Amino acid sequence: MPTRGPPDSSFFSSFFSFWALVVLIPERVHACDFLQPACGARAPGDVVLGILLPSHRTVKALEERVRPESFNCSDFDLESFLNSLAIIHEIEVINAAGFLPGVRLGYLMCDTCSSTSKALQSVGHLLEVNGSLNVMCDYTDFRPRVKIILGALYSEVSIAVAKLLNVYMVPLLSSTSSALDLSNKLRYPVVVRTIPSDKHQTKAVAAIMRHFGWNWVGVVYSDDEYGSEAFQSFLGEAEATGACLAYQEVVPSYLDHSLSAQRMKQVADKIRSSDVQAVLLIIKAELVEILFLEMIRTKTSRIWIATDAWSKSRTIAQMEGINGVGDILGFTFMTKKIEAFDGYLMNLTVTPGGSNRFIEEYKNIRFNCSSECFYSNPPSYCPSPKLLRMKSANACTVSDPQEQNDDYLVTALDTSVAFLHKVALRATAHALKELLECNETSCSGEINFPPWKLLKVLKTVKFKYENYNFSFDRNGDSEGFYDLVLWKADGRLRRCEKIGRYHVVEQEIEVDMKDVVWFLTANATVPRSRCSEPCAPGSVKKILNVYCCYNCTLCPEGTFSDDWDLHTCQACPNGTWSLKGWDRCTPRSESYLRWTDTHPIIMVSAAAFGILLLLVTFGLFLGYRDSQPMKRAEVRLSCVMMAGLSVSFASVICFMGKPSVHLCRARQVMYAMGFTLCVSCVLVKALRTFLAFLPFGQLTSRRLHKLYKPTVIVIVLTALQGIICILWLVFDSPDIDPTPPPPQSMTKLIQCSEGPTYIGFGIMLVYIALLAMMGFLLAIKGRKVPQEFSETGYTIFSMLMYLFVWVCFIPVYITNNEHASPVQASAILVSTYGIIFCHFLPKCYEALCGSKTETLQRVLRRWEVVSDPKPESAMHRPSVSSITPIVKSEVVPVDSEVFIMPMMNGKLRCSRLKLRRCRSISI
Repeated sequence: MPTRGPPDSSFFSSFFSFWALVVLIPERVHACDFLQPACGARAPGDVVLGILLPSHRTVKALEERVRPESFNCSDFDLESFLNSLAIIHEIEVINAAGFLPGVRLGYLMCDTCSSTSKALQSVGHLLEVNGSLNVMCDYTDFRPRVKIILGALYSEVSIAVAKLLNVYMVPLLSSTSSALDLSNKLRYPVVVRTIPSDKHQTKAVAAIMRHFGWNWVGVVYSDDEYGSEAFQSFLGEAEATGACLAYQEVVPSYLDHSLSAQRMKQVADKIRSSDVQAVLLIIKAELVEILFLEMIRTKTSRIWIATDAWSKSRTIAQMEGINGVGDILGFTFMTKKIEAFDGYLMNLTVTPGGSNRFIEEYKNIRFNCSSECFYSNPPSYCPSPKLLRMKSANACTVSDPQEQNDDYLVTALDTSVAFLHKVALRATAHALKELLECNETSCSGEINFPPWKLLKVLKTVKFKYENYNFSFDRNGDSEGFYDLVLWKADGRLRRCEKIGRYHVVEQEIEVDMKDVVWFLTANATVPRSRCSEPCAPGSVKKILNVYCCYNCTLCPEGTFSDDWDLHTCQACPNGTWSLKGWDRCTPRSESYLRWTDTHPIIMVSAAAFGILLLLVTFGLFLGYRDSQPMKRAEVRLSCVMMAGLSVSFASVICFMGKPSVHLCRARQVMYAMGFTLCVSCVLVKALRTFLAFLPFGQLTSRRLHKLYKPTVIVIVLTALQGIICILWLVFDSPDIDPTPPPPQSMTKLIQCSEGPTYIGFGIMLVYIALLAMMGFLLAIKGRKVPQEFSETGYTIFSMLMYLFVWVCFIPVYITNNEHASPVQASAILVSTYGIIFCHFLPKCYEALCGSKTETLQRVLRRWEVVSDPKPESAMHRPSVSSITPIVKSEVVPVDSEVFIMPMMNGKLRCSRLKLRRCRSISI
């Protein structure tokens, strides 16, 4: 925002401007009159309105002016001339309609020539009273002929004029001056506008950039109040909407400035060298023409964002090669085509009783009766048949050009842009109607009133015109809307087409992109103008040097971003999670051995089949309990083993389904007790063979046989495991594993933890392993006993299988914790089936198919069996690995003594064993 002075600065600036004007204007204005170009149009009336608009673009040699002589204007401006005609036409319409009964409106029109100094000089002519401007201390009763001034075209002119009018409190009603500072009623209390402030236009520009995703823009603005204030306002809006400026270039606003062309070429080079596609031009239409000529020459295309100063410029739209500059869109004030106004232009005449040298000048140029031409920049475009015609004074082909008319103004210009000038006149008429206390037949108010009274009423007036409602806010601005226009191709030229609207009050933009084809992309795809590509959902910006230049980084695990171009990642709510680069959080899926999965189905089926196999085996053992194989297998001990194995199989089923604390504890206790019971029975069998067939001293043998209590051994060994399990459950109990899943996983593993320290779990497994190792070692000791009379081979293989399975289980369990449950369940199944296949199925086979076990005679026939009369020879202990006898009452006579002498390495070793009749020495 530009810096503002203290509240009274307006008064001092206005006062000094006034004295400057007094210096320029003598007591009585003799140098100029209504017939001179300064005020070249007039019409008498009861209430006279001032029109302060340019009909020419420039003042010749203004930079060389050193004396306060008259201004020499040039370059007749058709577009601005059209605005003044709209006001004149509306005055004639109001007069003809009798809107103010008994009161006729007149006008006095002065040409500003787009110059502030020329405009100030014109104000002197508009405000003179009886041909002079007198200096007074109090202007409360100041009653000039002109009660209100309509204008000016440019904000810089309106600002200068308003400072002067502040002294007299003469209303200044503008339809084009949109500078932000004019809304400041402390500095410009006399200004009223039928348009919104540039504050809203810059909001509209920022909104359209945000709509199309353009956040990397270059700005070119003029050094006058209009350009500077609009630029400062846009800076604030750009920052608020996340847009950044790649460059900003300021150019002189005075058209005849000697450095203007050179400066515009520098700006063109800057635009061409930058990769920024969107360029905002806050400059006059004449400067835009110079810039576009350079763009056309160098074949440079960009996205041009136009402000109201040139967004509907017909001159620019009809430049040769205009289609080569790229896409042009911008905002324009409210427009509406009035058919009656077009008819007036096609039959253009001077107001009856008045004079208008501007209409005369226009017709002279139009009908080839003047050496001048309509404005063109650069001059090379003057001969354009559609816009500009260079005429020669001696080429006039009509007798009186002032009597001639055609439709040139209607076809060459967009007459709808003058709509708000007609609105300004309507607002003045409604204010006069209220001030003059008009009814349907007459107006009773004072005609020659002080201008400040009209200003007071004007600010509060509300009216409807052409189906639109109009009023002014507390700043004297109209809060309407902006039309968004896009310059579409019209052959080799361009035409403006409305594609949207920006609502000032709601601050909302509407865009209709139907059937829009962009020049830069040659299709409906919107061209891009960004320093960096948008960051998609799941990523955020990492700012580099400037706000709009950044890298996109993916959101880490546990965070997300659900929209484009966010700056931070949001943490996932409780119970949800996200992986790297996700745009949403979802609950983690739970992973456990589901009943419907393939692996659990196989393991449950295996466990069920194992239990069924044990039931079948149990039936066979009971059915063939008197057979020799079953007797050797000890039916009762085998049934206890089957019970333990059934519990082990049942523990496998507890590994399936969603784990709970009770299942975690039950499955380990069931396995520990069941398998310990089974291994204890195997150990007892191995111990039986060890004690029955390995020779010891008589004293040692008796002691060992006293210790051999199978039932007690099984109960004690199993009870010790029970104590271990109780202590485990008390001090290191299994529970649901609280370990959180890894950040890179969306699967929450629900499994059992075998305790905080795993000590109890380890002791339980080690205890079973010790029992298995003891059984394995005892079986190893008796491995040479004939298999027909012992189970040492089966014991060795089953215990070896168990030890091998669980030795492999430990490293797999430790290194692959997420599959700990299926690994342990598989290990239980393998070791359990190993005992079934080694201990039970062979016996079942022998019982079903008939025993082929050799009798003792056959066994002894393979051994050297001799009688030894010397029983003391029994003191010579044979090798443990060489003797595996089993005694049967049917084979050996009672109280007979034999010596079993196995042959080893060709040598004969003797031992005496006294055999007695009994059912069986086997336990």
